[in-house]
Amino acid sequence: MENIDKELLGKNIINILKGSFVAIIITLVGLLIFATILTYTDVGEETIKPVIIVITAISILIGSGISTMKIKKMGLINGGVVGLIYVLLIYFASSLTGSGFALNVYSTIMIIAGIIAGVLGGIIGVNVRK
Repeated sequence: MENIDKELLGKNIINILKGSFVAIIITLVGLLIFATILTYTDVGEETIKPVIIVITAISILIGSGISTMKIKKMGLINGGVVGLIYVLLIYFASSLTGSGFALNVYSTIMIIAGIIAGVLGGIIGVNVRK
């Protein structure tokens, strides 16, 4: 009985990490597309922060949905964990590259949006039928 629980926990952790990785890849692709749009069109720089929040939320929604489709239970928690892992990885990466470890309104919105998107993606992923 105990081995089954450890095996299931291991699979959950792997699926959560895969979902976080998928979300980061989707974000990178989305940001590359947005950067190209910014470069070659007249889109203003004031759109950068809102678009980054939307790209982040969509990425986490998809990543958490994919991870919980395989787990098939506890979508709220597993999806929220995907969102939290994603946000923490991005926060630490951006903090190390120059912005420091300060929390401001923008980073707080990113954290909340990431967790909410993860929870919603988790709920959707658990309820999707193959």
